Amino acid sequence: MTSNASVLKTRTLSAIVFVIIMLAGLIWNSWSFFILFLMIQLGCLYEYQKLLALIYPSYQNISAVHKWGLLVVGCLMMMTLGPVDLTINTVSIKFLGSRALPFVLAFMIIIDIFTKKINLKNWAISFAGLVYIPMCLSLFFQLKSFMTNTYFGSWTFSIPLLLIISIWVNDTMAYLVGSVIGKTPLSPISPNKTWEGTIAGIILSVLIVSKLMAMVVPIQEKYIFYISLIASIAGNFGDLLESRLKRLAGVKDSGSMMPGHGGFLDRFDSILFATPFVWLILQILF
Repeated sequence: MTSNASVLKTRTLSAIVFVIIMLAGLIWNSWSFFILFLMIQLGCLYEYQKLLALIYPSYQNISAVHKWGLLVVGCLMMMTLGPVDLTINTVSIKFLGSRALPFVLAFMIIIDIFTKKINLKNWAISFAGLVYIPMCLSLFFQLKSFMTNTYFGSWTFSIPLLLIISIWVNDTMAYLVGSVIGKTPLSPISPNKTWEGTIAGIILSVLIVSKLMAMVVPIQEKYIFYISLIASIAGNFGDLLESRLKRLAGVKDSGSMMPGHGGFLDRFDSILFATPFVWLILQILF
């Protein structure tokens, strides 16, 4: 009993710190927004490499330049796809990222060729990681820009905040309902998840977020409904995808970034998968 209380205390404290950091990064200013997702990208991509190295033994043999260079490429992609208004000594980070990116990629390939470690399968794994993580997370910069040209330009964080809160509420409600009435396993990939919890999580997330957030952010309730619905549904697939990777790798958590909660991928798997779909529905609507 004491052990369970200790675990709950650890999970609660780490969750509170996590929420504070996320909200500060989202709301403070454009630089904090960019740095927040840059750091998330780094953590997720690092853990992705570790997982895939456990799944594919050949990926353990990539050169140090390939391994660490991929993290640099991820950062440069975030810069290239980042906000236009962010500058370093009057030079746009988009310009810096787009100019440095091809040189770093070329350097990585040349080193792999000269060290005879070039392997198309390993490069395909790395490329998939770049699409899965930095490319998906960079869409947050576009989601942020949706509000820029409105009367509520200072509320640019609204849509990213809605997406993230929808995922959090969905995960929380699915866990609570599934713990109480869940009986039917959702998938062999994630045996702890149930159909009852998953469906209840989606419904409750849409209702709670649509009603409560409509009173806070300057967005029509019907659009909040769409964002929450798409995020909640797609987020479940993202969670299953990461669970599949962990099962293949034979690990419980992708990392230990949050005590009691796991690593970066454990915390952002749903968000990674949901972001492109929310971006797509907003492109269609607007």
